[in-house]
Amino acid sequence: MPTDHIEAQIAFLAEADRLKSVLRASRLIDGSRHENSAEHSWHVMLYAFVLAEHAPEGVRVDRVLRMLLLHDIVEIDAGDAPIHGKVDHAAMAAKEAAAADRLFGLLPPSQAAEFRALWDEFEAAETPDARYAKAIDRLQTPIANLASGGGTWAEYSVTLEQMDARVGTPITRGAPTLWDWLRPQIAAFFARTDS
Repeated sequence: MPTDHIEAQIAFLAEADRLKSVLRASRLIDGSRHENSAEHSWHVMLYAFVLAEHAPEGVRVDRVLRMLLLHDIVEIDAGDAPIHGKVDHAAMAAKEAAAADRLFGLLPPSQAAEFRALWDEFEAAETPDARYAKAIDRLQTPIANLASGGGTWAEYSVTLEQMDARVGTPITRGAPTLWDWLRPQIAAFFARTDS
């Protein structure tokens, strides 16, 4: 193996370490601090692995885990875009695509192409694997918010209708049984807080 091949891989890994410093809007379940994007990536991978029996037939969980490992790496350059925040989605998509070009471009060409293809597939959410990955990505934070008394929902003035559209739609597309389980809990939370 040529030295420059390994050096490119190590350069990518060193740059990926910066994901540990990207703070997300969401907090840990215990409310003690904001989670970082590296923690989120690990946790959604664990969710996908543990809940794999709820994936639609034909989903390849090994590919889903790779997508989830890479899905937020672009936040090193682009930052976190809270799902319920005021975000210019077109501008954020452009920032993330530029980040993907730079970050995956650090790798040797064959790995760069493979990783970028997985990231693009996740973003497009058109394959069963990507739809399940997106579903799991949307599932983790509401569960944490429910466990912590609402988490950031009050801060962002989130409504049940927003949850249905922004969270329910992607979960229903990729893991409908999980939305069937989660939706009543979210509805009950909002019924309590709206009264």
